[in-house]
Amino acid sequence: MKQLIRMLEKTQITIGLAFLTVFFLVIMLQIITRYIGISVIWTEEVANYSFIWAIFMGAAVMVNRREHFNFDLLQRKLKGKSRITLSIFNDLVLIAFNLAIFSLGIQVVIEFWNYTWATIPEMKMGYVWLSIPIMAGTMVIYSISHLINHVETWKTKGVME
Repeated sequence: MKQLIRMLEKTQITIGLAFLTVFFLVIMLQIITRYIGISVIWTEEVANYSFIWAIFMGAAVMVNRREHFNFDLLQRKLKGKSRITLSIFNDLVLIAFNLAIFSLGIQVVIEFWNYTWATIPEMKMGYVWLSIPIMAGTMVIYSISHLINHVETWKTKGVME
């Protein structure tokens, strides 16, 4: 399981980095072409959608690394099994939330797949919306991995006490 998680995280980092690179290059193209008096209309849309992909892939990785949005005041005050129990609860909440986002994301992809980009009509909006269920699905996988680790730790703490 740990090897799958590492491979999945590395893939998401690579995808996020690729889209961040596209974002940067397109913004640079937009700046240069505006400076020389040429208007390239598709750059704003490509920049927006590549940024969306980069952010969503990064958000999933941050959930895996436990560096995402977190209130840890209570976590820092608790010790032993209480702390692990809170971590298990947090994992379950994250799994439930991301399952809902995954489900709704699939509905959005299906509903809006055939919508087209304003400046590049050949591109489908479904490719942009696909980032939502991918992000949520990987967050579920990461959270399940954390949940398994926390449950194993909780069991061993019970044996040791």
